[in-house]
Amino acid sequence: MKLLVLDRDGVINEDSPAYIKSPEEWQPIPGSLEAIGQLTRAGWTIVVATNQSGIARGLYDVAMLNQIHARMHRKVGQAGGEIEAIFFCPHGPDHGCSCRKPNPGMLEDIQRRYNVPAGQMVMVGDSLRDLQAVAAIGGRPILVRTGNGRKTESQGRLPEGTLVFDDLAAVAAALLLD
Repeated sequence: MKLLVLDRDGVINEDSPAYIKSPEEWQPIPGSLEAIGQLTRAGWTIVVATNQSGIARGLYDVAMLNQIHARMHRKVGQAGGEIEAIFFCPHGPDHGCSCRKPNPGMLEDIQRRYNVPAGQMVMVGDSLRDLQAVAAIGGRPILVRTGNGRKTESQGRLPEGTLVFDDLAAVAAALLLD
């Protein structure tokens, strides 16, 4: 199985320091939907792993998050892609859970569900915490320069072996060459 785990905000859709709180605020990054479509058609299973502390902060609830994700599923489907599952952490940064990235709990759940060896787990993120989470289980981190990616790259603390691409479309092009 070719499994690709994507962070959501800053990788698939535009990020916002004020959080994505409604379906209308969810706006795809140019080329990201088409990239997911290309990967899906090439046999990749796409899964999203996203921290959603806006729930803990009271900015939106799970029902609204489901509406946001319904819009994302629709838009990805219109581009010929499929997101098979969405894993999310609803906790705030101080809750001490194991699922909030950079902790690896969410990725361990994905690994168990899809029975993928850790070394074959590939995750695309725009923040250091995304890369740290996949590196913690021995997976392959990929940084995109969209969202917080340029800032993350400039801090120079990337896990060993991190690949860096301009955006999800560039990641897809590289993966499709493999």
